[in-house]
Amino acid sequence: MFKKSDVTAKDRSPAFDGDALDHVRALRTLSLRLAQNRTEAEDLVQDTYLHAFRASHRFTPGTNLKAWLQTILTNLARNRRRDRVRARVRMDESEVARAAESHIAAEASPEQRLVNEGLGPALQAALESMPKALRDAVWLRDVEDMSYADMARRLRVPIGTVMSRISRGRRLLHDRMVRGEVK
Repeated sequence: MFKKSDVTAKDRSPAFDGDALDHVRALRTLSLRLAQNRTEAEDLVQDTYLHAFRASHRFTPGTNLKAWLQTILTNLARNRRRDRVRARVRMDESEVARAAESHIAAEASPEQRLVNEGLGPALQAALESMPKALRDAVWLRDVEDMSYADMARRLRVPIGTVMSRISRGRRLLHDRMVRGEVK
C-alpha cells in the first residue's frame, strides 16, 4: 500500500488540490449511486481523495480531472463490492466438522467431493451438463481461484479465450439455473 512518505502535500501543486476539491459534489453524487448507504458513500469520497492526492504525480495536467477522480471512485467502489462478495463465503466450523466425519469416498478428488456435497443437486447437474471447455474455465477461475495467466497455460489457450470461456460459461450456468433447465 502507500506510505506517508510517498507523496506529500509539498510535492503536489496547490492548483491540483483546489481543482480536485472543486469536484467533491459530483463525487458525492456518484458515490451515493454506487454505495449501499450514506456512510459508505462518504468513505468512498474520502478514500478517493486520499488515493488521488497520493497519486497526483500520475495525473496529467490539462486532462479531465473530474473523470480521473470519478474513475478512482468507481474502481474503489467495485473493489469494495468484490471484497464484500468474497468475504461472504465462509464455512461454519461445525459444518466443517460434520463434513470431515461424513463418509466421503477416499478416491474422490477434492473437487468431486465439493461438487457432490457442497453444491446443490441442481447446480451440480447444471455444471455437468455444460460443455467441458466452459465447465473447466468456470471451475478453474471460480472454485480453484486460478489467475487468467495460469489458466491459459494450463488449458493451453490464449488469455482472451480463457476470459471468453469464463464469461460464456457463467452466463450458461446462470441461465440454466434461473430457467430450471436442469433438475
